[in-house]
Amino acid sequence: MGDVINVVLSGGVGSRLWPISRAKSPKQFLQIFEQKSLFQHTLLRNEELVDDFMLVTNESQLPIAISQSKACGFDIQNKIVESVGRNTAPAITLAALSLDPDDIMFITPSDHMIGDEELYGSAVKNAVKLAKEDAIVTFGIQPSKPETGYGYVEYDGESVKSFREKPNKDLAIKYIRSGHFCWNSGMFCFKASVFLEQIKKHDLAIYTASVEAFKRSTDGFVAKQDMVKIPENSIDFAVLEKSKIIKMVKSHFIWSDLGSFDSLIAYAKDFQNEELFQMIKGEHNVNSFAMCSKPVYATSGIDNIILVEAEDCILLITKDKSEEVKQIREFAGNENESLL
Repeated sequence: MGDVINVVLSGGVGSRLWPISRAKSPKQFLQIFEQKSLFQHTLLRNEELVDDFMLVTNESQLPIAISQSKACGFDIQNKIVESVGRNTAPAITLAALSLDPDDIMFITPSDHMIGDEELYGSAVKNAVKLAKEDAIVTFGIQPSKPETGYGYVEYDGESVKSFREKPNKDLAIKYIRSGHFCWNSGMFCFKASVFLEQIKKHDLAIYTASVEAFKRSTDGFVAKQDMVKIPENSIDFAVLEKSKIIKMVKSHFIWSDLGSFDSLIAYAKDFQNEELFQMIKGEHNVNSFAMCSKPVYATSGIDNIILVEAEDCILLITKDKSEEVKQIREFAGNENESLL
């Protein structure tokens, strides 16, 4: 049996955490989580659970990924470096092609925060066991609220019945009440050979183009002219929604993809990181927060406000609009490209 390899996906820009997350310093590398980045936390919590690591990133993020890896004691040799991002299905296919067929791939994004590490370790071990039995394994997170920012997995025991896109509030409530849905965590586990069989079966175009691109790669670097020939798609659409061998490990550890300021505030409360946000000061102000280097004061009655300070701009939103920051980022970038 092969090794267990933590394939760390690190290519996004964290657009919903703008303006603290930028193209040149995306959220997974911001060292604001107990003086470490989310990327570094990913490596440290998985160190005892896997035999080795593989980094999947892009050319612009490779230097900081290597630097932060070495800063916490890791010298990662296995890597896939994409000149152009093509979403998770091609990224994972290229990673699988570079490993031994029997290696177990434990796929994790680099920008999640996880608590209850004993429960986490148990879930990973269960997933590895299922992967050794030739299953494609996804991790479903026990929902704590009717979240509209996550996808959902419908399940029956370990069997997956369906994947659902991000629902509206009413549908999310319906999912929770049914007792048969988990949040889709974006973490997966499977043999390299099994995944390649499934991507070949369900998305031959991605498989064929990835094989050709990998043949011409050098030390994990995939040239732009080869990357652009690979169709863009997520693992969810390319494989998970079509495959008949999907299993789910229901997971009860604290989990957040920290994809919005609402989730960042929730993280600060759950992990007692009181330095990350301050309450906006003033009489009768409710549920209002600032990520700012200076104290923030407001007139009375301020409710559900988030203020975020960066060097070159300030973001002001209401908490119920946290998911719309991506659109605000695009608007700001159209006015001034340097803000991206």
